[in-house]
Amino acid sequence: MAQVGAGVAVGSSIGGAVGACYGTFEAFRHKIPGLLKIRYIGRATVSTAAVFGLFMGAGSLIHSGRSY
Repeated sequence: MAQVGAGVAVGSSIGGAVGACYGTFEAFRHKIPGLLKIRYIGRATVSTAAVFGLFMGAGSLIHSGRSY
């Protein structure tokens, strides 16, 4: 379970970084006004981190069951 937790943590941090970059780009591209940019960037960051964390955790779970 420690390996799965590490996979979720790594996936979430990578997803958060990617989501922050993508959210910032999209917020300025769509010319979202004022403080709504922060909400838009935060939503993109959290959702991308959750998806990446889920998939990295699932991949770690699958990988941890293998014996070589």
